[in-house]
Amino acid sequence: MSDQPPAPEGRPNGLHEQTVSRLNNLDAWRQAGFEAFPYRFDQTHHARDVLAAHPDVEAGQEWPGETYALAGRVTLLRHMGKAAFADLSDEDGQIQLHFSKQDTEGFDATKKIDLGDIIGVVGFPFVTRTGQLTLRVKSWQPLVKSLHPLPSKFHGLQDEELRARRRYLDLMVSPERRGAYRVRAQAIRHIRRFLDERGFMEVEGPTLQVVPGGTEARPFKTFHNALGHEFSLRISLELYLKRLLVGGFERVYEIGRNYRNEGIDRTHNPEFTMLEAYFAYGDYTDMMRLVEEMLHGLVMEVKGEPRLTYQGQEVDFSLPFRRLDFVTALRGAAGLDFDPTDLARLRAWTDERHPELRKVPDYKLLDKLFGEYVEHTLIQPTFVTDVPLAISPLVKAHRSRPGLSERADLFVAGFELAPIYSELNDALDQRARFEAQSARREAGDDEAHEQDEDFLLALEYGMPPAAGMGMGMDRLAMLLTDSDSIRDVLLFPLLRPEGQARSADDEGEQKG
Repeated sequence: MSDQPPAPEGRPNGLHEQTVSRLNNLDAWRQAGFEAFPYRFDQTHHARDVLAAHPDVEAGQEWPGETYALAGRVTLLRHMGKAAFADLSDEDGQIQLHFSKQDTEGFDATKKIDLGDIIGVVGFPFVTRTGQLTLRVKSWQPLVKSLHPLPSKFHGLQDEELRARRRYLDLMVSPERRGAYRVRAQAIRHIRRFLDERGFMEVEGPTLQVVPGGTEARPFKTFHNALGHEFSLRISLELYLKRLLVGGFERVYEIGRNYRNEGIDRTHNPEFTMLEAYFAYGDYTDMMRLVEEMLHGLVMEVKGEPRLTYQGQEVDFSLPFRRLDFVTALRGAAGLDFDPTDLARLRAWTDERHPELRKVPDYKLLDKLFGEYVEHTLIQPTFVTDVPLAISPLVKAHRSRPGLSERADLFVAGFELAPIYSELNDALDQRARFEAQSARREAGDDEAHEQDEDFLLALEYGMPPAAGMGMGMDRLAMLLTDSDSIRDVLLFPLLRPEGQARSADDEGEQKG
């Protein structure tokens, strides 16, 4: 039997002493006549509004005719006898508060405020002797008691995994981090506006699919009880958007979540957001022009100029973006004296110089070697054009260069941002390519594309010539916010369950 005395009614045993102290302060508020958990507060302004209304101040000024009702979290508190100063932080800023025995209704109860509590205040602005704009509080009320102390205001959360796992604390003690997520939202709004103005229609495809398709990736599986059937979470938006082109829509796009059952690294998270857009009667050169115009305008809106700094390097989004031929780039960087689309010669060359790649299938060598020799050099926005057909299973063959495809990959800051295609619309050619992928699956490649008979049937009815593209919204947000890790632009990245030991797969390599 425990020696610990029973907890007050509704209060669990085993609480930390700081939590007990905070609960006692909550009880004191109740006894002082405050509602413990009020349903609303009539917030009229934010801290930024008060600061913006008084840009130039001098010590001793005050504006008793102005009334502001603010609400937010207390992040600093200093009691000095019959007065107290506090910092109040809301969504967009912070302002100093002044409570006093003389001016503040319910002043004695302010002694029961703990750091982290959310309160509402009503008062008018004045300037302290040190020249700081401050709100003189006439009345206030507690809105919610924080039961735990805040992390250090000065050190924040240093552990990267803890920052991601307790994102609410990260945002609470480091409000400047909120800016990254605002920029991400701004970017998505810009992209939607850009495409809408050019006649694109935003649509939504299914996230649960019988046959996951559109790229090479291992899917997550789930089971639907009522239908008695296994489904997959989608790995791409592509094939359902193409069905809409068959149906008669000419310009469509979707911004949505994809799920790939693969590894995690600085540019990959198993759950991520993609933009995919398709328009009929265009090709990959048309889409390249659309994409560079969209990104140039986005950077101008966010930064006020066509340049940004990413990890210490200036990246210039001025038009036009550079074009770089895939084969030419790989031959030059790797020092090849033969055409790298000759996979037999490429295999012999690779086995000699890169024994660590001997287990990589022939059709993946081009992708691996390009990543090894070229990708990290592509800092400025660059379209890598005419990618070999061997690594482009859903793309039209190049109209004049055998062995290549009409595909261009946009690279920025050393990683791929957006693949762009002249879309394959020959139903018989598509069937043959799916069958080749199926053979690879049967040979043990669980990332090879599954054969989607319904999509093939749609193509047989006729899809117009079309241009298509996909763009990772998370990687785009990394660029715009100078973030080194995808975790820093995802509010809630996928993490191991807390307490679970790290496995060898946690840092596994993932295909872009």
